[in-house]
Amino acid sequence: MTYKPIKKAIALEYGKNPAPVLTAIGEGEIAEQIMAEAKKRGVHIAEDAQLVSLLSQLELGDEIPENLYVAVAVILSWVYWLKGMEPEG
Repeated sequence: MTYKPIKKAIALEYGKNPAPVLTAIGEGEIAEQIMAEAKKRGVHIAEDAQLVSLLSQLELGDEIPENLYVAVAVILSWVYWLKGMEPEG
């Protein structure tokens, strides 16, 4: 028997927040919907199962904990690079 892992997805919003905030979380069909909505809005998707696992422990609206700042910053810098942007300030 082969094991197919359940797809999980989270969404973060940074913008004017002091730290990124968890805005969506789901698995299976909900994860697919989160990713489809992100693609529709032109939001880049990064795949990191460990980070998703850690962020999945948060509640909607929670800021990410300080111990995950570096991991999330790496992904945000990748997104800025893909968009040809520089962070403000």
